[in-house]
Amino acid sequence: MKKGIVLFSLVLLLAFLFGCTNFDNDKNSGNDSNSDNEESAQEFLEIKDYYPMKENIKYVYEGKGNEYASYNVYIDYTSEGKVQQRVDNGGTVMAKVVELKDGKITRLLSRGEAYYRENLLETKGDEDEVLLMEPLTEGTTWKIKDSRVRTITDTSVDITTPWGSYKAIEVVTEGSNDKTIDYYAKDVGLVKSVFTSGETEVTSSLSKIEENVSLTQKISFFYPNVNDDKIYYKDKDISFKTNDITRQVLASAYEELADSSLGKVFSANTEINSLYLNKDNMVYIDLNKDFVTEMNAGSGYESMILQSIANTFGKYYNSEKIILTIDNNLYESGHRVMEKGQYIEVKYDVRV
Repeated sequence: MKKGIVLFSLVLLLAFLFGCTNFDNDKNSGNDSNSDNEESAQEFLEIKDYYPMKENIKYVYEGKGNEYASYNVYIDYTSEGKVQQRVDNGGTVMAKVVELKDGKITRLLSRGEAYYRENLLETKGDEDEVLLMEPLTEGTTWKIKDSRVRTITDTSVDITTPWGSYKAIEVVTEGSNDKTIDYYAKDVGLVKSVFTSGETEVTSSLSKIEENVSLTQKISFFYPNVNDDKIYYKDKDISFKTNDITRQVLASAYEELADSSLGKVFSANTEINSLYLNKDNMVYIDLNKDFVTEMNAGSGYESMILQSIANTFGKYYNSEKIILTIDNNLYESGHRVMEKGQYIEVKYDVRV
């Protein structure tokens, strides 16, 4: 009888252990199912991951097949869902505004010869070219303004560039006589472009990414010399971080004397209220009243100061005329009064 009880107890123990094992297996099986679901969720591609909008970053692209296929991209400005790129291919500089909205990456504006810095994020453009759109799945197709057709043809293409290897989304744009293929990698953005037309092939591949970098521009600042009644200029390397306000950086640089033999143009309290290149191709600069009240100059020296301002900002914006105002009013000092619409002409007959 005792042996029977022991045997029965042993059977119960084995059954319990077996049941626990099956229960654990069932739990593990459930975890595997959850894991599969998580992996499926992770495989969902979001457009924001394929066009990151970062600040103080520079992308370098190596080109083949054309002298302008190599180019650099620096980020001048960003805001919520928008980025302004500075694209320099060695022949020209273009400003491009791109927006992430409603599951689309859209280029809103492109402006050529944009050697100066000006925030164009809120400037109305007429380009509206969709570069990439959701769903990020093979077969997604849309037409762009010039009637070319753009299609996502693959979402996991192996692409190798001088900077690294990526799994990329492949986007093909078909024209009547040409084809462009763009490759976008997660957390990086555009890593390669291939343009073909007949036997011609031009490629641009990502070769370097530099983080925490500034844009450096060589800018000429003009100053009067009261001793010989001439105007001189000095080149300065001016650095800009993403979203730096150009007028503030330039005002600060202008307050610093380049040479002890030259006169000051901006006093310590002078501020630039606004600065921009207008559609009439004239530069409009508005200064605060401290510029006039702290000038302390005779008529001739004042004219040299105003000419220095015209030359400095005219050259920066590649313009021949500037309109100068004080606190949004017409310029007026003890020696000079300007009428509405009166401009100062840029004159480069100066000494270095």
